[in-house]
Amino acid sequence: MVFMLEEIYEQPEAVATAVQQGDAAIRKLVKELKQQDVRYVVIAARGTSDNAATYAKYLIEIVCGIPVALAAPSVFTLYEAKLRLERCLVLGISQSGQAEDVVQTLASARAGGALTACITNVADSPLANQSEYVLLCHAGVERAVAATKTYTTTLALIALLAGHWAEETSLLNELREIPKHMHQVLPLDSQIEAAVERYRYIQECAVLARGINQATALEAALKMTETSYLVAKPYSGADFLHGPIAMIHEGFPTFLYAPDGRAYPFMWELARKLQERAAEMIIFARSPELLEFARCPIRIPIDIDERLSPLLYIVAGQLWACRLALARGYNPDSPRGLNKVTVTR
Repeated sequence: MVFMLEEIYEQPEAVATAVQQGDAAIRKLVKELKQQDVRYVVIAARGTSDNAATYAKYLIEIVCGIPVALAAPSVFTLYEAKLRLERCLVLGISQSGQAEDVVQTLASARAGGALTACITNVADSPLANQSEYVLLCHAGVERAVAATKTYTTTLALIALLAGHWAEETSLLNELREIPKHMHQVLPLDSQIEAAVERYRYIQECAVLARGINQATALEAALKMTETSYLVAKPYSGADFLHGPIAMIHEGFPTFLYAPDGRAYPFMWELARKLQERAAEMIIFARSPELLEFARCPIRIPIDIDERLSPLLYIVAGQLWACRLALARGYNPDSPRGLNKVTVTR
């Protein structure tokens, strides 16, 4: 069994556990956030965790009305800057909890007066030891180098935090339905396995989304890059129109992640523009109208709140990356030149 594929299939149960087990810790953190009247958030992360941080930026700003900045850890680690961070939450995200620059960012933030918290899968990690509040993924051991279940459990904890902070019951209720919805996405595996054969020799592609699914574009592109060694270029659909669309020529592989919601009309219009340029579109969407543009339509059969859609759409993206790597004759569990834990300062 391919570990990456096995761990993709473990995600419904992992997310259910993360939400159930993480609820009490998040309630305690939210109580402190309100007592301190925290007014903004800074998030430190690298790699896949940084893509989760992008989701957190969108979701917390949309749901809670709290400004969120993505930290540049080098400001703390290389330049040793001293920031004033009173009434700020500094959140570190690292699945292993061993990202040295994220740990140092939190240490510097505490010295600057910030409230600190982390999301990690390892309770006794350096990051957990540095944080005042620890939110655990409870995802179990992840054996594949490419993160899957630690990514979606991180997204689930972010959504749980935003829902409790904003006291938005509807978001929390739908979050608890996500494991059931993931079970509806997993059967797409057979369709995806057949579809990737057409794309087994591609060397580059664009991966596009808009709004809260920018995190999905980033993470889906990373998964293809690290397991299939192709050049997958992720863009916001809006940024893509400001120059990068010039890369599109007839047959250029272009992935679109486009659930229903606020970003949908823009993504439909983007697909129309790409069709005019004869792009080869692989589209992940629910809408039949949008899927008509696709050479390879992947229909996500769930009507989901757009704010939670990244938890579902990335499952299809993970399946695509895993199946593409296997079709190309690569081992997605052990990509060349990569380790499970990457330490940077």
